[in-house]
Amino acid sequence: MKEIEENCGLFGMISGNPCIMDIYQGIDFLQHRGQQYCGIATFDEAIRQVTHYGKVGITFQQQELSYLTGNRGIGHVSLWERQPVTLHSKLGEMAVAFSGNVVNSEKLLKSMKAKGKAFQRNEHIEIISHAIMEESDVVSGIASLARKIEGAYCIVVLTRDAVYAARDIYGFRPLILGRNGDRVAVSSESRALQNLDIDVVRDVRPGEIVRLSEAGFETALQLPSPRTAHCAFEWAYTASIDSIIDGIYVQEARSRLGESLAARDREEGNLAADIVAPVPMSGIGHALGYHKGSGIPYQEVFLYNRYADRSYTQSTQAAREVMAKRKLSVLRYAVQGKRIVLCDDSIVRGTQIQNKVRDIKKVGAREVHVRIACPPLMYPCDFGISTRSYDELCAREFLRKGDILSLQELRKLESWMAVRIGADSVKYNSIDSFVKALGLPRGALCLKCWDGASPIRNRKKGA
Repeated sequence: MKEIEENCGLFGMISGNPCIMDIYQGIDFLQHRGQQYCGIATFDEAIRQVTHYGKVGITFQQQELSYLTGNRGIGHVSLWERQPVTLHSKLGEMAVAFSGNVVNSEKLLKSMKAKGKAFQRNEHIEIISHAIMEESDVVSGIASLARKIEGAYCIVVLTRDAVYAARDIYGFRPLILGRNGDRVAVSSESRALQNLDIDVVRDVRPGEIVRLSEAGFETALQLPSPRTAHCAFEWAYTASIDSIIDGIYVQEARSRLGESLAARDREEGNLAADIVAPVPMSGIGHALGYHKGSGIPYQEVFLYNRYADRSYTQSTQAAREVMAKRKLSVLRYAVQGKRIVLCDDSIVRGTQIQNKVRDIKKVGAREVHVRIACPPLMYPCDFGISTRSYDELCAREFLRKGDILSLQELRKLESWMAVRIGADSVKYNSIDSFVKALGLPRGALCLKCWDGASPIRNRKKGA
C-alpha cells in the first residue's frame, strides 16, 4: 500500500446511564481523524454493533441509535477499516477498535494463517484481534501485542464486564482518560471529552493497560516502556487545535511554531509583508503565532468550506486534489496588491500549496512568502500518520540521497521549493527549532519522517 493507511479516532465509555449519545457525539468530535468509516459497539446482555461507510453525523439513523442500548461501549472513526469488530472466542464475546499501523502485518498474517486463523479482509484490526484472542485472558492478550506487534497502536476493547484501553509501549498515538460523575471515558483526543463536559484526568501512559468500570479506571497492567516516541505531527497537524496531548496544548504548540518562523525571519532580516495568512484549517494556529511574533497583521485570504473534509486525510491523491479544490476559495479583496506571508503545517507532495500560491497570485497578490511549521518531510512514516513511500515526498526530488539534511542543504532546498511551488520564498522550521517550540525533549518524540531515525529500530527480537 503506497498511500496513507491509517488515520483513526477512538472513544470508549462506561456510564451509569445509557451511553449511546455520548459515544455518538464523542466520535463525531473526532471526525477530523478519519472520514471514510465510523462505527459503534455497545453492550446490553450482548454486544450490539453498527458500522457505516461515511461520516458519523449523516450515516447513523435514529433506529440504529435506539438499537445500541447499554451503559458501556466503544466507537471509532477511520479512513480504511470498518471498526469496531466483534468476535467470539474462548475469552468470550468482545468488540475491538484500534488506531495505528502494524509494520510487520504480512509476517503476522502468514504466521496466523499457518495456525488455522481465518481472515475476511486481511486488515490490521483482524491481526490485532486474533493476537489478543490467542492468550488466556483479555489483559494478557492486550499485553501480548507489545511483543507481537511492530508499529504503533492504541486500542479499546469492550467486554461483558468492562472497557479496556491501551497504548503501545512507545506512546506513538495519543489516548486520554476523563471522568465526570458516573461517566468514565477514554478518547484519542481531549476535545471529545471536553465537549461532552467530561473532565480530562490524564493521558494513558505508554505501555499502560487501563480498565474502565462503573467504579472509575484503574491500571490493569503497566508494561515497561523503552522510551517514549510521541508523534510530533499530532501537534503540528493531526490533532484538533482545542486538544491537549501529553501535557502540551495543541493551540499553544502551533502558536510557538509560528513564532519560531517569525523569529527566523527577524534574525535573517525583517520580511517586508502586508499580511500573514493561514492555509485553513491547520495553518491557522501557525499563522497566528507568526502574527504574534512579527507584528504583521493577520488576515484570512481563503474562505473555508465547512462541509469539505481534510484533504490530506483522503485515501487517494485524486481524492485529495478534488477535496482541496472544494475546501478553499480565495477572498479576492484581501489578496489584491498584498505581500502575503502564507503559513501552513507541512509540504508533503507539494501539489496543494502550489495550487494555493497560484490561486492567490492569479487574483492579484504582489508576493507570496510560504512559511512551513514542520521541517521538510524526508522519510516515509511507518507508524500510521504520514506518508507511505519516498515517491510521495516532494522534498526528495531535491535531495534524493543522504540521511541528513544539513542546515546548508535546508537553505538550498528552500530556494528550490520556492521555484517549484511558484512562491517568492519558502522557509521551514528546522528539526531543532521545531522541537524547541514544541516544548518536549527530543528523546520523547518520534521524528522519523524528518530525520529517518526509527524509535523501534534497535528493538530486540521478542522484546
